[in-house]
Amino acid sequence: MSFKPLPREIKRVLVPPIKCQGIKTKLVPFILRNVRWNGQGRWIEPFLGSGVVLFNVQPERALASDTNVHIITLYQQIAGGSLTPRMVESFLTAEGRKLLAGGAEYYYQVRERFNRDHDPLDFLFLSRACFNGVMRFNKRGDFNVPFCNKPDRFRQAYVTKITNQVIGLANVMRGKQWEFRVLDWRDCLAQAKEGDFVYLDPPYIGRHVDYYNHWTNEDAVELAKVAQSLPCGVALSMWKGNRYRCNGHIVDHWSGMIERTFGHFYHVGSTVSLRNAMQEALLITPGYEAPLAAGEKSDIQHTLPLL
Repeated sequence: MSFKPLPREIKRVLVPPIKCQGIKTKLVPFILRNVRWNGQGRWIEPFLGSGVVLFNVQPERALASDTNVHIITLYQQIAGGSLTPRMVESFLTAEGRKLLAGGAEYYYQVRERFNRDHDPLDFLFLSRACFNGVMRFNKRGDFNVPFCNKPDRFRQAYVTKITNQVIGLANVMRGKQWEFRVLDWRDCLAQAKEGDFVYLDPPYIGRHVDYYNHWTNEDAVELAKVAQSLPCGVALSMWKGNRYRCNGHIVDHWSGMIERTFGHFYHVGSTVSLRNAMQEALLITPGYEAPLAAGEKSDIQHTLPLL
């Protein structure tokens, strides 16, 4: 199936099988409606995370990278067919029974096993059984999120839901020229060419909790300079503000971009202070923004069913 250029409306959001803080599931329709791109080059994401934006843009060609080797390995194996939906269903069903019998003790056994062997199926299990969907690693690179305290987590309906998400990804990836790589964002962006489009979802300043590696204000400033010098279109997702504070980084370092805003609520986070109403900004290279419909406001929230 050929790629449909952006902007584009979608009927359902394709949700990836892993969960992590800051996932852009709710923002996907907003992003797809506000970016203009003909799809002739590559869609490039140097901060892939859950991959939800890529999986819904569904370009013909893409370079998707992250420093989190476990995310990249999982998606490489789904794309290559070495990790199948049937394997996911069988594994989560069996491990779910063990979790029901062993509770927290068994969860921590799996966590220890993953930190030793780095099995993608264990990674998937942990991302759905850990506390509040947080993806966090310590300085040694070990997954260290505690148990969600729900031994019956993997009921059959939940296993089927995750399996269907893997089926959806496998179907979307089929026939596409997508490359998943473990790269520093600088090395990824160095490959951007005219005709490509870069989507940036870096760790949020002031909200980063050791997703996989350290992210500093200096990194954020460098990213702003590099991204705005690229020979192609760029869109950046960045928190703009909540009831406690505003993000001055946008004004200081991204003021030349077109800004569209979207209000939503964060349900995923390690503390209550990280789970509240938030205004998100989508910053777009001038000329790559989609026109707003007559009378439309950029901060109108749209809710779509999820796959």
